[in-house]
This record gives sequence, structure tokens and C-alpha cells, in this order.
Amino acid sequence: QVHLVESGGGLVQAGGSLVLSCAAFGISAPFHTMGWHRQAPGGEREFVASCNSGGTTHYGDSVEGRFTISRDNRKNTVDLHMDKVRPEDTAVYYCAAREWGIQWSQAYWGQGTQVTVSS
Repeated sequence: QVHLVESGGGLVQAGGSLVLSCAAFGISAPFHTMGWHRQAPGGEREFVASCNSGGTTHYGDSVEGRFTISRDNRKNTVDLHMDKVRPEDTAVYYCAAREWGIQWSQAYWGQGTQVTVSS
């Protein structure tokens, strides 16, 4: 059974850095796209970043230039390096993975990891 496991969340001061990691299990081949979304209290789920198997990356406007996504196709992992974090980055961060042509709404999702940025 396919499942995603996130790790690395926690408390960090504004301006600091944090790395989130996600590993995919139960798959026979790398997903086409792996990425991260987040959901703040009272907010909707927001796209953060994605990386396809060829290494092409995309970022949400609010994190462009501060966060970096990377993946290892052999290990079926994807990391999110968060730099210069801000209090508004506080959210539950979810790892997601999908095949080509599949929408994020139908992707595989992890259970989420909490990131809290203190001011």
C-alpha cells in the first residue's frame, strides 16, 4: 500500500531555517511529481513547491526565493529546505505525490507535519 511519511517539523524562530523530509513507501517506480502543500489554521490548503522526476521545480509565490525543494528518485524522497522563515509560514505541511496527468486533489498525501514559526 502506498503511503507517504513526513518528518522534520517543529518550532523555529523567524529568520531561521528548517528542513522537512518525506519518504514514499509501497511504490514500484518513482512518482512523476512530488511536492509540498500547507494549511494554516482557518485557511485553505496552499501549494508550496513541487519537483518532477526530471528535476523541474515549481514554487508558490509566497515561498519563492526562500524555500528549495529537492528529491531523490532512487530513495523516493523529497525534501523542503525552508530558509528565512516567517511567522506566516506557520502551518501543517503535507507531502504529496502524483502521477503524470493526475490532479493534486487525487494525489497521495501524507499525514502532515506541524511547522511553527515564532516571531
